[in-house]
Amino acid sequence: MRTVVFDLDGTLADTSADLIAAGNAGLAGMGYPAALDPVADMATAFAGGRAMLRLGLARAGVEDEGEVDRGFPLLIEAYGAAIDVHTRLYPGVEAALDALAEAGFILAVCTNKPEGLAATLLERLGIAGRFAAMLGADTLPVRKPDPEHLLETVRRAGGDPARSILIGDTVTDYKAARNAGRPIVLVGFGPHGAGVAEMGPDAMLDHYDDLPALAARLLPH
Repeated sequence: MRTVVFDLDGTLADTSADLIAAGNAGLAGMGYPAALDPVADMATAFAGGRAMLRLGLARAGVEDEGEVDRGFPLLIEAYGAAIDVHTRLYPGVEAALDALAEAGFILAVCTNKPEGLAATLLERLGIAGRFAAMLGADTLPVRKPDPEHLLETVRRAGGDPARSILIGDTVTDYKAARNAGRPIVLVGFGPHGAGVAEMGPDAMLDHYDDLPALAARLLPH
């Protein structure tokens, strides 16, 4: 069956403000300034917790992976305690998921967010039940851009990897799809905006209203 796989952060939902808040909490917990900005550092937020800590530590004049390791559990704890304070689905997500399901597509999530946090967030956003499978960063021994993360997501959803596409927002998603030999659709409303078109995706998605027709074109019957 045809399967549409979604990244989570920056693709289904704008999680940047809550991620930045957690990054700042992690820095503060180690005694450093809370130097991350929710707007200016949005792209770093979607690059992951360790990337946020590295940036905040660099602004404090510290370049030490040991400090990144020390701060990461603090960040995760803070994020889990306030995971959906500011996070919102992008406009049109729920209607697009409904339309895809009605058209017979299997839906799944493949994210580099830890599985437990991803499951909690999808529940809080009210869309967890729409996905046949959800694999996080720690579900398998590998994660995106390793192709097996994407392909195994499709398999666990009950789909055919050869009949799947990935919807994402970063170079990590782009590489995962390319490594798996699958089409990649990049959103034009994520942290990098329309600039992701420079990567040469199979298609750009400017609004979720356009996704059902786009998926049907990339995965025809």
